[in-house]
Amino acid sequence: MKKILLLGGSAQQVVAHRGFHAANGVPENSLAALHAAQEAELYAVECDVTMTSDGTAIVANGPWLGEKGDKDRLNIQRSDFATIRSKRLENGETVPTLNEYLDEVAKSPTTRLIIDIKSQATPQDETKLVRTIIDAVKERKLQDIVEYAAMHEHVCNELVRLAPKGTLIAYLGGFMTPEYAAGLGYTAICYSIDTYKRIPRWIKEAHKLGLVVNTWSVNNSEDIDWLILNGADYITTDNPTLARKRLGQK
Repeated sequence: MKKILLLGGSAQQVVAHRGFHAANGVPENSLAALHAAQEAELYAVECDVTMTSDGTAIVANGPWLGEKGDKDRLNIQRSDFATIRSKRLENGETVPTLNEYLDEVAKSPTTRLIIDIKSQATPQDETKLVRTIIDAVKERKLQDIVEYAAMHEHVCNELVRLAPKGTLIAYLGGFMTPEYAAGLGYTAICYSIDTYKRIPRWIKEAHKLGLVVNTWSVNNSEDIDWLILNGADYITTDNPTLARKRLGQK
C-alpha cells in the first residue's frame, strides 16, 4: 500500500458525496453520479455500501430504498437482491452492486473512492460485509485508491483488522477524540461541520497524530471557507463545483 498523503491544509481536496449527482440531476450513488465525478476529474467520490438479506453488497445509502410514503418502499437489509434489482432509480438505472461500481471505478483510477460502509443488523453481518468489500477491492487491485469510512465502531475495528496496513479508515461518529481514534488504529476522522466548529482544536490534534481530517457533507460557502481556513484535508460535499471555486480550483 502507498503511504497515506497527509495534506495538512496545503492541498485540500474535494470529495463528491454519493457521487457528483448535482452535475446533471442524477440519483445519488448511481453509476451516472460516479461517471460525472470521474469526468470532472474530482479527487475522490464517496459512495455508500450495504448488504441485502441474501448477502449481496450493493451501492445504496439505506436502510430504505424509495421515498417515505412510497407503497413500494423497500428495507434493503430485509430484502433479497432480486427484489432490490427489480426497482429502478429515477434515471432508469438499476441499483448497482458493489462489483459493478468497482468495475467502473477501475476504468478511471485517477479518481479515488471512499466507501462508507453502513451499519448492519448484527456484528456478524458487518464482518461479512467488510470481508466482501475488501476482497472485491483486492480482486480489482484497487487497494491504493480505495479508502473507507464507517459510523459504527465495530466496522472500523474490522477494517483495521482485515484491510491492508496503511489503508485510510475514517470514523464517522463524531464522538471520539482524535487521540482515542488513533489509539484504535483509525487513520482519519470524518465529523460533521458542527462537531468541528464546537471543538475546533480536534483538527490540529488530528494532524499532530497523523490523522486525515474529512467532513460530511458541507454545501454552503461559509462552511466550506471555515474548513479551508482551519485546514481540513478533505471537503465532502454535494456541491463539488462550489467547493472547487472556494478552493480556487478549476
